[in-house]
Amino acid sequence: MTEELQVIPAREGTASRLRAGQQVKVINTAGTQVVDTWAFVLADPREFMSMEHTRVEIGRVSPLAGGQFFSNRRRPVLTLVTDTSPGVYDTTFAACDVYRYERLGAQGYHANCTDNLAQALREAGLDVGCTPCPLNLWENSRVQPDGAQVIAPPVSAAGDFVVLRAELDLLIVFSACPQDMVPTNGAHATPTDAHFVVLP
Repeated sequence: MTEELQVIPAREGTASRLRAGQQVKVINTAGTQVVDTWAFVLADPREFMSMEHTRVEIGRVSPLAGGQFFSNRRRPVLTLVTDTSPGVYDTTFAACDVYRYERLGAQGYHANCTDNLAQALREAGLDVGCTPCPLNLWENSRVQPDGAQVIAPPVSAAGDFVVLRAELDLLIVFSACPQDMVPTNGAHATPTDAHFVVLP
């Protein structure tokens, strides 16, 4: 049986429910697309994957393959089972929002990951009342030895993927970041589709 490949449209968000133990494969189809990722515990969506709690629990900025992401109640939420990319992600940057684009000089409304998350949660019938800091898959914003943090193009390649395993029943939300004013999504600053597959 072939699993269904689902699209994360460029500049948009989507969500999927995962059972505990179920895995999802997230694919950087073009190789340059950052995918903001959130996970909410279905039994109580006020418990969610938390980057600040994860960093404390694992003693790293981001986990290696086999490592875990933790909730704001310090429980394992997702396990990073497989990673075919160089493993460069961001766990420190807030999701982009209308205010970020205003500061960058955007004129009028600009699609953003904060609104993409809110829309996906509405469609799923969940209300969490906040925008947690996302796991920014493939975002290249590594902290430099002098403490500087500069956004550079992703170092992932077309077709790179991660496999994440749910440790609890979750709603997982993805946003193909709409950023086109800095090189978050490559030197060309052009958002592209990404894809995911929920594995049996």
